[in-house]
Amino acid sequence: MLKWVYLVILSIVWGSSFILIKKSLIGLTPLQLGALRVLFAAVFLLAVGFSSLKTIQKSSWKWVVLSGFMGTFIPVFLFAFAETEIDSAIASVLNATTPLITLILGLVLFSMSFTKQQLLGIIVGLIGCLGLIWEGATINTHQNYWYALLVIIASACYAVNVNIIKKYMQEITPIAIATGNFVTLVIPSVLVLLLSGFFDAEVIVSDTMHTSLWYVGILAVLGTGVAKVLFNKLVQISTPVFATSVTYTIPIVAFVWGVLDGEIFSLYQLLAACVIILGVYLSNRKK
Repeated sequence: MLKWVYLVILSIVWGSSFILIKKSLIGLTPLQLGALRVLFAAVFLLAVGFSSLKTIQKSSWKWVVLSGFMGTFIPVFLFAFAETEIDSAIASVLNATTPLITLILGLVLFSMSFTKQQLLGIIVGLIGCLGLIWEGATINTHQNYWYALLVIIASACYAVNVNIIKKYMQEITPIAIATGNFVTLVIPSVLVLLLSGFFDAEVIVSDTMHTSLWYVGILAVLGTGVAKVLFNKLVQISTPVFATSVTYTIPIVAFVWGVLDGEIFSLYQLLAACVIILGVYLSNRKK
């Protein structure tokens, strides 16, 4: 039961992240957004989880570093660039490829098993996702769907990360994993921010930039910091496939925000969203 509570909370938090990315991009470039998102989250996690770092064994740090880059650093920039061309809701839908990629990578690289029922649930969920994408492309013909590949790459990064956590970091607390991830990302993020032109005089005084910083702050603390801890715990108490099933329910929340922000949403997309929920149910229902 607890794993479903985590799933619902993460769906709401991460489902809201896509509209926050969209709003942040009004006054920031993708590089600035990605770097600031990591740095704000790092400050928050160090404040609440610094003492947990001493619990990480020296032999585990290589996995913590790899997890940080695959699960956070690379994806935050990919999503920021993707949403310069495609709607926030569509980006959330494309992110739903994560469970399938997780399943494939878990089987090929991490020797993890899965059931036919899990595979069926993932296939059903992906059919729902394809329906959403197809309808979205029909409605929004002006969007550049090549940028959708950036979301697919980010999803692959998430898939690698969740398998790493499940196989190599079971003994590390979720707060220690998250804090350790962001400690290793501070220097790379500072370098990206410096190279992005963020500290130019005309950028610093921009009103739109100031507004965007508020959105990034919310995105970083809730959508990255808090959510990272919850997700790490979810991976540990469930399975990689179940944990990444959150990407099936995220689009529903994201579409609600998209509609409120003026993005176009049809009844066919609502039907496809219901198919996604069915996929989550099938992939996690006990026989």
